Amino acid sequence: METKPTEISSSKMFGGYNKRYKHLSPTLGCSMNFHIFFPPSTSPSHKFPVLYWLSGLTCTDENFIAKSGAQRAASSEGVALIVPDTSPRGLNVEGESDSWDFGVGAGFYLNATQEKWKNWRMYDYVVKELPALLLENFPELDTSRASIFGHSMGGHGALTVYLKNLDKYRSVSAFAPIANPINCPWGLKAFTNYLGENKADWEEYDATCLISKFNNVSATILIDQGEDDKFLKDQLLPHKFEEACRKVGVPLLVRLQPGYDHSYYFIATFIDDHIRHHAQALNL
Repeated sequence: METKPTEISSSKMFGGYNKRYKHLSPTLGCSMNFHIFFPPSTSPSHKFPVLYWLSGLTCTDENFIAKSGAQRAASSEGVALIVPDTSPRGLNVEGESDSWDFGVGAGFYLNATQEKWKNWRMYDYVVKELPALLLENFPELDTSRASIFGHSMGGHGALTVYLKNLDKYRSVSAFAPIANPINCPWGLKAFTNYLGENKADWEEYDATCLISKFNNVSATILIDQGEDDKFLKDQLLPHKFEEACRKVGVPLLVRLQPGYDHSYYFIATFIDDHIRHHAQALNL
C-alpha cells in the first residue's frame, strides 16, 4: 500500500463528512487508519483549521467519531477534526495484545526506546508524520492553525504533545487525562516497558513534570474531570497537574463535574465547550 492515504468510508453528518482513510506509516512500520471530519465548505478556496483528538486506552480511530457528537459543534464552528488510531497494529509483536492497558490500543503517545517496542512511535506519528501527510494530501486543511485535545491516555498525549510543541498548537484541552503518569499504575507499566528503567526518560512524557520546563502557555488549558470517575484517585491525578501549573503561573481551568464517570457519555456532555474553546484559539 502507498503512503498516500486511501479513502475507505464516507458518511455525511451535520452538513459535513466523516471520512476514514488508511495509509502506510513509515514511522510505525504498518498500515494505519485515521478519520477526518470535514465541516461543510463555504467556498472552494476556504481552508479549515485542524483540531486533533487523541483517544484513550483500547480505542481506535472510530470511538470518538461514533460516540462523541463533536461533529455538530465542529460543523458550526468550521473546524476539521483529525482522529488518529492509538497504536500501531498488525505487527504481531509477542505480548502486544496480552493486556488492555499496554501494547495494541495503548501507545501512550510516546516514542518507545526499548528494542522490542521500537515501532511504538506514536509521538512522532502525531506530531510529525500525520500533519505532514495532511499538508501534502488535503489542500482544504490549514495545518498551520492547529489545536489538540484528548481523553484519558489521549488527554495525557494531548497535554504532553502541546507542552513540547507550543509553536505548533494554539490550544489544548483534555477529558480525564492521565495527568501524572510517572506516579500511577498505568504509567508505571507503560513507561517501564516502552522506555526502560531510567526515570528521567519517563518525565519527558509526563505533563506534571513538563509544565515546569514548558510554561509559556497563552491559551488557558481546559480540563474536565468527572467526580464519579473510578480512575480519578489512583490513575488520573489531576490535582498534581493543577499544583504544578499553579507554581509556574500557567492558566488552567479544571472543572470537576459531579456525577460523571470516565465514559463517552461524559465526553459527549461537555464536548461542545471544548470545541468552542479551541475554535476561539484558532481565530475563527
